[in-house]
Amino acid sequence: MSQTPSICLLRLSALGDATHVVPVVRTLQRQLPGCRLTWVIGPGEAKLLAGLEDVRFVVYDKRSGLSGMRALWRELRKEPFDVLLQMQLAARANLLAAGIRARRRIGYDRARSKEGHGLVVNERIDPGGQHVLDVLGRFCEPLGVRQDRVEWNLPLAAAEREWAAGHLAPGRRWLLVSPCSSHRLRNWSAERYAAVADHAVSRGWSVAICGGRSELERVTTDAILAAMSQPALDLVGRDTLKQLIALLERADAVMAPDSGPVHIANAVGTPVLGLYACTDPTRSGPYSSLEWTIDRYDAAARRFLGKPGSALRWGKRVEFEGAMDLIAVEEVIERFDAFAATQAPLPAP
Repeated sequence: MSQTPSICLLRLSALGDATHVVPVVRTLQRQLPGCRLTWVIGPGEAKLLAGLEDVRFVVYDKRSGLSGMRALWRELRKEPFDVLLQMQLAARANLLAAGIRARRRIGYDRARSKEGHGLVVNERIDPGGQHVLDVLGRFCEPLGVRQDRVEWNLPLAAAEREWAAGHLAPGRRWLLVSPCSSHRLRNWSAERYAAVADHAVSRGWSVAICGGRSELERVTTDAILAAMSQPALDLVGRDTLKQLIALLERADAVMAPDSGPVHIANAVGTPVLGLYACTDPTRSGPYSSLEWTIDRYDAAARRFLGKPGSALRWGKRVEFEGAMDLIAVEEVIERFDAFAATQAPLPAP
């Protein structure tokens, strides 16, 4: 392989998974200096990571369908790559990969492959690893390098940090609640979020709620605010993706179900109280905050699928009505209190 190989990474979505690819980028840049990186990525993910140095983004919007694929293939046709890292298992991504020219086409191990993945790769990563971030790190190994450390350094301008500082005022402890996943069944109830948020305020913390502009997020936030007896700052629908990074970075802790903000918060070093029942946190939880994460995946698997979580295929979701109700308010409050006890007192004003 050339000392400065041209490498195409294919990972379209989602926001959280895109953050898991950034350590791979950092590893390749550090250990293969001069390598030319092209990332085929979704539009929202490209906005989130805009400014990632020495990476060319080629955006594919899944709404463009086959015509969008053909346009992307034409764009890349004249520049075959030394290596394609096909890092997404979905059928759409596999089809998209089929039209990208590369001599080496590296994909997942056979046990994880699905939806035609094996048809578009000619090499595979070694089996093993559980968390998505560690598994993606294995894509470096066929290139002769190892992901020996995990680092993000997400690109963020001073203006975004100033915006966040103008909302999450200094001199307070901030719990940032991001209540909604794009998968409705992963979301906890508004009343339970409200109970934990009220408890945090009673302990001297300030609470802010963040989220996008969807109807679900607006309705959920309104229900949380209505159920709270204490005040909370409503930031839902008011930030850009870059401002969201800044908010998550500025918070002292984030409470959320399995969703993009969990992994963005993790990437910027903010502890996460993860709420997990529908998905396995050892696979997709906040990588550096698993000690603060509530894990009811095994209980959900036993109740709704009749088998332990360890018996399920890697990546299997247990998305059923009532699965998130297995997470009790009391255990989240207990976990919050344990985390809060680790924080140094704020300096006197």
